[in-house]
Amino acid sequence: MEQRFDFGVAVRLTRNVRNDGTFPGLDVGNLLIKRGSIGYVMNVGTFLQDQIIYTVNFLDQGRVVGCRDEELIGADEPWVESRFETREKVVSRLALSIRGEVVVPAGAEGEVFKVLRDTPGGVQYHVHFPGGRMLQVAEDLLDIPSEAGHA
Repeated sequence: MEQRFDFGVAVRLTRNVRNDGTFPGLDVGNLLIKRGSIGYVMNVGTFLQDQIIYTVNFLDQGRVVGCRDEELIGADEPWVESRFETREKVVSRLALSIRGEVVVPAGAEGEVFKVLRDTPGGVQYHVHFPGGRMLQVAEDLLDIPSEAGHA
């Protein structure tokens, strides 16, 4: 377990951080800090003696939150913005097929399982669709459920 960031270092959040019940004044599940936001390390500690936790001050949002090591990169490291995040609901804009067979109809709702920011064609996602189908889908083939049919 090795600390990557020191006091005062600018870091970027790679995942949305939601209230897990430890942030006062907001309901559990409310978004605290959006992925891509930059903050500054104020303190470094551990959780359960096996996880490094950084206390990060996100000045633009006026919030100080604890972030796990794997949720942060250096602010100057390459960053690829994505439209969706893990656990977000999405719908397919088109029918999706494997070897010519439609396995997900257009408009089917799924849930993002993983964001793939380093694929050659741009951002893609592992999306879990009904029927146990997990497909790798390009970002431009997905919509927010309320936007389906309005793209």
